[in-house]
Amino acid sequence: MVALIILVVLLAYFAGASLYRLVMLRRGGTAALVRTLPNEAGHGWRHGLIRYGEDAVVFFKLSSLKLGPDSRLHRSSIAVVNRRSAAGTEFDIMTDDIAVIEVKDASGAHEIALDRGALTAFLSWVESRPSGRSVRGPRR
Repeated sequence: MVALIILVVLLAYFAGASLYRLVMLRRGGTAALVRTLPNEAGHGWRHGLIRYGEDAVVFFKLSSLKLGPDSRLHRSSIAVVNRRSAAGTEFDIMTDDIAVIEVKDASGAHEIALDRGALTAFLSWVESRPSGRSVRGPRR
């Protein structure tokens, strides 16, 4: 009897988490493939959506049940390190129109695969960040 109650509670949690995740993904975003570095060539790519905020870009994996974003890159510390085209086995999940950029922030290094329009939007978002020298607050 106790096992049945635990099973029902777990199923209800997974159903609720799945529904919540579906609602979060349906709110929109930019389709992207992301992987954490270091990783073997062609491995570790995760499909999902990225959303831009004022201070960070967040990544939601399509195959995750996590209630919040799976990754977060903070705008103030993002550095675009490299840009390349898909190579080797990456063509199994990418097309020629996809550009791959390597970015680093305080949490580590990642590669993000975006189509050309989404890449332009991402780079514009990064480049338009406020200067580190600007200080918000009351003027004296």
